[in-house]
Amino acid sequence: MSRHVAVVDLGYGDAGKGTVVDFLCATEEKRAVLRFNGGAQAAHNVITEDGRHHTFSQFGSGTLRGVPTHLTRFMVVDPLSLAGEAAALGNPFHLLTVDGEALLATPWHRAANQRRERAVRHGSCGMGVGETMAYASEHPDAPKVADVLSPARLRRRLAAVREALDVPGPPLDDVMEAFVAFGEAVRIVGPSWTSRLLAEGPCVFEGAQGVLLDEWRGWHPHTTWSTTTFDNALSLCPDLLRLGVTRTYTTRHGAGPFVTEAPLDLPEAHNGRDPWQGDFRVGHFDAVAHRYAVEVAGGVDALAITHLDVPDRSLSLRICTAYEVDGESWDRIEPGPPRDLGHQERLGERLRRARPAGMYRPGDWCEAIATHLGAPVLVESHGPGAADKKSR
Repeated sequence: MSRHVAVVDLGYGDAGKGTVVDFLCATEEKRAVLRFNGGAQAAHNVITEDGRHHTFSQFGSGTLRGVPTHLTRFMVVDPLSLAGEAAALGNPFHLLTVDGEALLATPWHRAANQRRERAVRHGSCGMGVGETMAYASEHPDAPKVADVLSPARLRRRLAAVREALDVPGPPLDDVMEAFVAFGEAVRIVGPSWTSRLLAEGPCVFEGAQGVLLDEWRGWHPHTTWSTTTFDNALSLCPDLLRLGVTRTYTTRHGAGPFVTEAPLDLPEAHNGRDPWQGDFRVGHFDAVAHRYAVEVAGGVDALAITHLDVPDRSLSLRICTAYEVDGESWDRIEPGPPRDLGHQERLGERLRRARPAGMYRPGDWCEAIATHLGAPVLVESHGPGAADKKSR
């Protein structure tokens, strides 16, 4: 696979984007991994052949292979979280570049997010990504990464955030010190850096969350404030392979509709109960919702299917091909007008009334999912590590 590739989750997240990116970096030389949405809430688990495990949040999932990471302008960069992740990885700042136009998440954004979660259980991660995006949509002078190179401007913009959000948090001087140190540790670059990387060799675009949580296409309001489709990656690189990732079963963290949710008894070492998102939810493979994800994402060129070892351990696992709602069969979720949140909310309300129908257990899970989603399988994954995967 010598061309650029974008890795996007077709579900609600947690399908295995990190382990797929790690596999792509392990099997072919890559110039860089480019993060193109979300922020420090990514939580992409990677386990290497020697047993090393890391849950990536801002560094790209190719870091353990020595592949550089570039945080594009679409990212919400959290310097405090980044410092903790870097320490866990051995401070590989030499592998990191950050676009100066990316937004900065502050401790006050995080506190505002957690205050909101305590009031209304939305299902966010409590990291302040949505609050950072919301603040920036109303304040053109929202803090950006390049501001850390100008202490006077940074202080002015951070003070404005603290005053506007009116939440408890650390002293302004402490945040200033940490953010200036971040600016000294990382290499901050301009918009041409992405083009340079793309010209120097094949790159991997690593998405976060999943298409079914997309800010405009998910079941509003239980979505993430981020474009989770291929759109951001395609705006940076129009010629790339669109790789959709899905599990053999459907999962969801946080509140919101989940038609095929079922007590399948599939605990996971790295996905448990979260204080902000609640329980890790599992269910049968939802072909209806995944077909919708493929459609609103503009199609996929190939699939990476993970957790292919699970059906043998869960004999009750099925594929759901249609819903039953209000006495009618429903096998296609028709996309609504672009950016129509009222339509997405009504869609979510209908999904809350829907029940699984047309359930069956396939003999070949790879071929069945490929047929339902209309794309060939490029990567099979039968376990958490790169050694558990193979290309087709």
